[in-house]
Amino acid sequence: MKKKIKKNLIIDAANEKIIFKIIDQHKIYTNDYENSRKNFDKFAILLFKFLDKKKINFGIVDKVLINLGPGKYSSIRTSISTFKALNLIYKFEIYGFYSKDVKNLDYTRVLDLLKKDKLIKNLIKPLYMS
Repeated sequence: MKKKIKKNLIIDAANEKIIFKIIDQHKIYTNDYENSRKNFDKFAILLFKFLDKKKINFGIVDKVLINLGPGKYSSIRTSISTFKALNLIYKFEIYGFYSKDVKNLDYTRVLDLLKKDKLIKNLIKPLYMS
């Protein structure tokens, strides 16, 4: 029986775009949307459409990594609250990272910090812009 590979899901909504990124050992899938009120009103719908399009369900998501800012209050709160609610059902691990950990939409450093156990786990401390 073939073992399913667990996947990491990165959510970055602290900046100009809402970015959904799935990473596993073999593939990376990314989608982005304008960071606007309209898109945050349908954040969960956009997320599930992204996952459906890539034929991924939350049952194989192992870890969710969320950008904690600094960034827009509504963007960060929407990301955190959506995934805390989904975690009640799917039981994945939630980690937080900061915008300073990402350069030019390259999340390699974030993944390195995850491997080194240097990310914030479950204790979410967002940084909002004033």
